[in-house]
Amino acid sequence: MTIETKVQGTELELAVSGRLDTTTAPQLEAELKRSVDGVTSLVFDFSELEYLSSAGLRVLLAAQKIMNRQGTMVIRHVNETIMEVFEITGFSEILTVE
Repeated sequence: MTIETKVQGTELELAVSGRLDTTTAPQLEAELKRSVDGVTSLVFDFSELEYLSSAGLRVLLAAQKIMNRQGTMVIRHVNETIMEVFEITGFSEILTVE
């Protein structure tokens, strides 16, 4: 998995590619802890994300909880496979997916 970080003012965009699973979820979690202070808009770009496991969902849920307190969170460019994971788990009701 690779994470590209873009900061514009108080907006943080994380472009995540590859697999977000048990092995790579801690990497995203660490990046969020490093970068989310002072952010009022968190945007995930999943256009290159191929796989999402329950460990990845846990990181997204934790990020959503943080952003509920300090701003907004959006997930963009989700493919059919990832969207199916969101729908089956009910995360499509919790997360803002565009």
